[in-house]
Amino acid sequence: MKLSRYHLPTLKEAPAEAEVISHKLMIRAGMIRKLASGIYSLLPLGVKVVRKVENIIREEMNRAHAMEVFLPSIQPAELWKESGRWDFYGKELLRITDRHGREFCYGPTHEEVITDIVRRDVRSYRDLPLNLYQIQTKFRDEIRPRFGVMRGREFSMKDAYSFDADDESANRSYIDMKKAYNAIFTRMGLNFRAVEADTGQIGGSFSHEFMVLANSGEDTIAHCDKCDYAANVERVELLPPKEISDGTPLPVEKVETPGKKAVEDVAEFLKLPASQFIKTLIFKTDTEQEFVAVLTRGDHEVNEIKLSRTIGANEIALASDEDVEKITNAPTGFAGPIGLPIPIVADNAVAGIKNGVTGANKKDTHIKNVNMARDFKNATLADIRNAIEGDACPRCDGGKLTMRKGIEVGHIFKLGTKYSESMNATFLNKEGKSRPMIMGCYGIGVGRSAAAAIEQNNDENGIVWPPAIAPFEVIVISLGKACDEVEKAADGIYKALQDSGLDTAFDDRNERPGMKFNDADLIGYPVQVIIGKRGLAEGVVEIKTRKTGEKKNVPMENTIVAVTGILEELIKAKKP
Repeated sequence: MKLSRYHLPTLKEAPAEAEVISHKLMIRAGMIRKLASGIYSLLPLGVKVVRKVENIIREEMNRAHAMEVFLPSIQPAELWKESGRWDFYGKELLRITDRHGREFCYGPTHEEVITDIVRRDVRSYRDLPLNLYQIQTKFRDEIRPRFGVMRGREFSMKDAYSFDADDESANRSYIDMKKAYNAIFTRMGLNFRAVEADTGQIGGSFSHEFMVLANSGEDTIAHCDKCDYAANVERVELLPPKEISDGTPLPVEKVETPGKKAVEDVAEFLKLPASQFIKTLIFKTDTEQEFVAVLTRGDHEVNEIKLSRTIGANEIALASDEDVEKITNAPTGFAGPIGLPIPIVADNAVAGIKNGVTGANKKDTHIKNVNMARDFKNATLADIRNAIEGDACPRCDGGKLTMRKGIEVGHIFKLGTKYSESMNATFLNKEGKSRPMIMGCYGIGVGRSAAAAIEQNNDENGIVWPPAIAPFEVIVISLGKACDEVEKAADGIYKALQDSGLDTAFDDRNERPGMKFNDADLIGYPVQVIIGKRGLAEGVVEIKTRKTGEKKNVPMENTIVAVTGILEELIKAKKP
């Protein structure tokens, strides 16, 4: 492609609203333009990248025996009501009404539609297993869309759905998809981890997120420094303390702590470490027990997803100051577990606190020498906290957890029979008995993967694309004026590179060399081939590797071999 005929509106500066580096660079490199909040148009360069991401996905999904379909983006409300998600999904679901007053939604995902198709066509165990996928536009009405295509309202996603006759087959389908995802993100040249994750609104029994490691990531993942265990903080399994409070506890002692509410303030006042404190929070829930007291160590934080799962709640929130005072007889900040009239759930670590400090359920007062086994032994113990750096690995002996930021680019779920039972997607087994199909669900954010690649691969000059998803692998830059000998030589090299199978662009624009170099670095072509008058006279071209900045002169006749070698080295360096 010759850039003189290519729509490439690069910018020197990104708009002020662009927060993360991928948003800034995608706008500056002429890949995207904003249409409305969370809705972006893909320009030619952006389309090139997205198509390369899609092609990798298609090849690996097809290799895993999945078959491509294309489903409607507008879905009837009846299917969502049948599955039970019409009211549960929340305001992110864009609900619309047609001219006849019939309710529809703009699909944020396609579990209902695909289940409806399969239940109509599949009758026997002989038709299973089955895996269908699509690459389609989705819409989720995010309350605060941000970060460009990283968290937009309209986005492109690959979603696949597997249907199996039994658990053993369903587990094989899940493993096959996990392998396919590993292959997809490895081919894209991304540094990623597959981590155990919460199933969220999709539902199901277990899931894995595929996280691209990047400092700008919104999610925090924990991974072991010794084995391959990794999990989202919402899912990290934390082991109970090895030492449990035992022996003869000291007598409880009330202490005055005037105006001291926060653990940090009380700890400083009493000259004790935060780890010696038992923090008490009151949560309001949608369960039969309206309120619950939640205990953690003073230097730990409650994980609300773990807590919800433990108490069987769909929604929880911190109780209001008024409710806290009614329950504890004290202002917020002075709650403690002793004598509370509501159920108590304590994190496992609380059992390991000997002679701890907690609120006294009285204003400006705390209690010292509190021990669970004696003072609130009816509390339920559970893993309900966030992991922290240095926690013990739950999988291996001696491993410690390390925290990293990550960007979710893929998520796989074992759904079980959540949708097949509610929507009556059944089959006849070998014995002729009707059974619900066991389902799996597998998603990849297409544009999000491209943006995550930028978050992981950039420098002060712009994008540094992995070759597999770069808009072009090579850019030929002519430093001569139009129609002179340099231009002809550059055009010849451009055509030779194209004919060799390399995806090549040719910057033949009548622009200053500085602008061409800046654009080449900004856009991030992996290899630059530069031809000027001096090089032409000497019979050489200058080749620059974008990732390293290394430059070298190569005889013109060796250009293809040299460029191919650089690209192969870049791809090899990215493989785990």
